[in-house]
Amino acid sequence: MTVRRRRLYWSSAALSIAMVGGLAPAAHANGTPGNTTTPPADESPKGDTNGRTLLSSVSQSRIRLTYLDGRTGSGSMEDLTSVDPNWEPPVCWYEPVFTPEQLKSAVTDLKKNGGLGAVNAHEFWTSGIFVDHYEEGEEQDNFDVNSSKNTMAKGYKDYNVGKDGMFWRSVVRKGHEHDTKAWDCGRIMFWQDAGTIPDDEHAPTPETLAAYAYDQIDVPKTEVELKPQAESTVNLPTWVWLDKGTFKEVKVRAELPGTGLWAETTAKPVALHLEPGTADAETFPASGDCEINADGSIGTPYTKGKADETPPCGIRYLRASNGEPYQLKASITWEISWEGNGGAQGDLPDGTFETTQDMEVQEIQSINR
Repeated sequence: MTVRRRRLYWSSAALSIAMVGGLAPAAHANGTPGNTTTPPADESPKGDTNGRTLLSSVSQSRIRLTYLDGRTGSGSMEDLTSVDPNWEPPVCWYEPVFTPEQLKSAVTDLKKNGGLGAVNAHEFWTSGIFVDHYEEGEEQDNFDVNSSKNTMAKGYKDYNVGKDGMFWRSVVRKGHEHDTKAWDCGRIMFWQDAGTIPDDEHAPTPETLAAYAYDQIDVPKTEVELKPQAESTVNLPTWVWLDKGTFKEVKVRAELPGTGLWAETTAKPVALHLEPGTADAETFPASGDCEINADGSIGTPYTKGKADETPPCGIRYLRASNGEPYQLKASITWEISWEGNGGAQGDLPDGTFETTQDMEVQEIQSINR
């Protein structure tokens, strides 16, 4: 028997085609809080949905998120920004997507609906891969332009029906579909026995899930209490504080069904940083960093009679704003840690969220007699 081999070249032209079966990064990791798994752990696409999932280049990641503190990621919640500009969650990784029966059903659906009777490039990709490689068991050349290496991917007779495991394919984090790093996950859809994780540098790990959860964390907006409120006086301190309990830990759990992998990422508020919006000002403390107290409060609330005292957290403006309010910036630093299956744990770069408030500063007018 003559074995036909088709070489798969990674190119922008190939990427623009419907990315069947993980020939290139095919699924977007763009979950929504509490409902990020498609399909859920105990379900799978059926019927025509199976076929659409097979051909789709916009399938969701199967990672399932749970907000353990009850937050929903909506309302007054905002995204965190990493303090390390060079850090970001992985751009791509691999996930299980089809059982043998699901893949066979998907291809059957395409055959019934004429999906394998298309012409030109689409016909090559669908019939060439899904029939030759996954049904008839033919080997495929897998050429990676990044490394300029060519490897042979073994075929799967009758979609491996009867075997215990799943076919895996690549996932690309939403918004990074054209990132060159997405090419790193360049394997065609491949088989993995049940209960095992691929031996691949881009296989998912607890830290992968922790970073994914970090990317989905929302925190409360930073709106500090001021005294005087929104209007200050030259050389008199403005007290800044947040009541206890305003900022609490935010914890997000990420699970990848069918793998046993999970991670919980926790964001803990640790400091408030103040920037007065002008060089003609002093901050208290001098660094502008107000630590969070043990009870969750920041600074000390102003009370009558403290106008001339130095606040533990605050600002003293030295020059009037003269009709152009200063832009007071207040940002909360969130310390990020995680733990996952198998006792894995670690830290991720701190995150911040910043808001800006107008501050009018006036002169005190007096007459000497």
